[in-house]
Amino acid sequence: MIKVSVIGATGYAGAELLSILQRHPQVEIAHITSESHTGKKIAELYPHLNGIYNLTLESLQDIQEIGMDSDFIFIALPHGHAMDVGKMLEIFPVRIIDLGADYRFDNTEIYEQWYGVKHTHKNAPRVYGLAEIYREDIRTAKIIGNAGCFTTASILALAPLVRHRLIEFDSIIIDAASGVSGAGRSPKLGNHFPELYDNFKAYNVAHHRHTPEIEQVLENLGGEKIVLNFTPHLVPMSRGILATCYAKIKENVTASTIDAAFSKMYGNEKFIRLLGRGAYPETKFVRGSNYCDIGWHIDERTNRVIVLSAIDNLVKGAAGQAVQNLNIAAGFEESTALDIVPFYP
Repeated sequence: MIKVSVIGATGYAGAELLSILQRHPQVEIAHITSESHTGKKIAELYPHLNGIYNLTLESLQDIQEIGMDSDFIFIALPHGHAMDVGKMLEIFPVRIIDLGADYRFDNTEIYEQWYGVKHTHKNAPRVYGLAEIYREDIRTAKIIGNAGCFTTASILALAPLVRHRLIEFDSIIIDAASGVSGAGRSPKLGNHFPELYDNFKAYNVAHHRHTPEIEQVLENLGGEKIVLNFTPHLVPMSRGILATCYAKIKENVTASTIDAAFSKMYGNEKFIRLLGRGAYPETKFVRGSNYCDIGWHIDERTNRVIVLSAIDNLVKGAAGQAVQNLNIAAGFEESTALDIVPFYP
């Protein structure tokens, strides 16, 4: 049994974490925090947790006490805040899983450029938290920078093609559509029901902050510089991401070679379901689960491969992935608490 705390428990990702951890037989929730709701019960803010959690939200002012009383801390705060927590806890043996962006980048200058925030914990020992690619590094990591939601769907779709160098690296284009929960719980005009309903839109074209994160991991896999186009879209649903990834196929690469690359990389992965060539993943088929469904198509006319991947942005794209990383780092069975059947319809 290990003691776990959640910093920023009142956002959608924090609440999803609590829901998943409630099923974990080897985890005890020690502390949960919220600066805006300190002193309240978590069930006051999330009535679906009524009768499940009787925990009171604490303040970050007690972070060192929380750190001493925890084996692992999940940080579910907006970017720019986790690195301050990490600095305050660096002398303690507690391990950190950050669901934000502060510890995702090897090069903190790239983080500063894209996020507009000075990085205050540049030398922190950290590992990128995408289990299917960095599993061995995660096992012993002090700080795990949980992969982003768009990045998870996109990287998992493209990784076999890049690792086996089956595509032209300068031809990658990603279109990805997300449910509105990815924007967080705080109300914004663009998330207001009359604005969102019956609408479909792109945003942050050529400037989305997940772009360099995707490039970083694909560069590590492919061994050379990658610059790609990433365009996010918002759809009027609460959960889910569907990523559509395009790339030009290298000369003499066959469809069967592409099929084999996906099977070789993911054939034994618990949470990646390969639907195969010609398949169409859908967000509803992974809703509420930690699965990533992947299908791919070969366009012989344009000599392109088109890969589709679907995840639940709050589970495999956030809280579920964080628990998967916890299980690896703590030495538990990787699927513990994550054997969640997608809820349907």
